[in-house]
Amino acid sequence: MGVGRFVRHSQASFRILVMQILFTFVYALGISTLLALAIGAAVNVIGVPMLTKLNQQQLIYSLLIIIITRELGPLLTAFIVIARSATAIATEIANMVISHEVEAFISVGVDPIEHIAVPRFLGVTISLVLLNIYFSVFGLAGSYIVAQLFSSTPMDYYFTSLLQQLSIRDIMLSIIKSVSFGAIISIVALIEGFSVERAITDVPVAGLKAVGSAFALCIVVNVLLSALYYIVLA
Repeated sequence: MGVGRFVRHSQASFRILVMQILFTFVYALGISTLLALAIGAAVNVIGVPMLTKLNQQQLIYSLLIIIITRELGPLLTAFIVIARSATAIATEIANMVISHEVEAFISVGVDPIEHIAVPRFLGVTISLVLLNIYFSVFGLAGSYIVAQLFSSTPMDYYFTSLLQQLSIRDIMLSIIKSVSFGAIISIVALIEGFSVERAITDVPVAGLKAVGSAFALCIVVNVLLSALYYIVLA
């Protein structure tokens, strides 16, 4: 109901949604770029020499897709968002509860779910999908730069080989993971924020609980989705 009303009356909370995307996605681009380039480089540095010894150099492209796009990309971007946004959302909502801002919204007829929760839920979920796409692109691009240290592979050949190994199922799994992680992170943070009592000491506890719970749930869901993917393929 909250999402539907937000879509119909988006002007009331649109600014909150934009600010949430700005904080969760745009402000996280720096660390995401550094981490993506490092992961892409590490896969090449470790994988190319090993595969060369086995005379299986072509497998590096499959390895990059599996590690960056299918597995580590969604999970690492989720960890980035948890560390930055889960704590921020939980503590912000907790402070609003402690300071009676939520009660003030209710008293003037404003639905706190529509005004507070839905923009943050949508903002985190959208941001995580975008951040995952960005991470995959930069991770694969970074791997090409490092690949030049081992062999002068033409750019068109390198990226053509990557695209040949990239399937629709890989892309769908990556997006499904991102959407799932975004929903988990935002819902957990909102629940912990709204669940505080009246003591100001509950605010940091809400942030810690949100981070711990979100980490655990994202790891479990990641394992389940990956297992389901391989079971279906098998």
